[in-house]
Amino acid sequence: MANIKSAKKRILVTETRTARNKAIKSEVKTMVKKVYAAIDSNDQDAAKAALKDAVSTMDKATSKGVYHKNTTSRKISRLQKAVNAMA
Repeated sequence: MANIKSAKKRILVTETRTARNKAIKSEVKTMVKKVYAAIDSNDQDAAKAALKDAVSTMDKATSKGVYHKNTTSRKISRLQKAVNAMA
């Protein structure tokens, strides 16, 4: 355990940020799973709606600094490609 006050604070801040990032990443994964579930069930309207929600959630995660912008772009591109392949 740290003895210096600033080191103690860094530990607390890191724990807080880690918990926040973990929650945001979990939310993104859930949204992506919903898109793939809609694709698997061949429900195009549900897939498009789920894709819209997933993209929104991913963009928010990127703006918070949880994901790099290129990572988000790649994931969104792959999801969009999968949804478009249904048509």
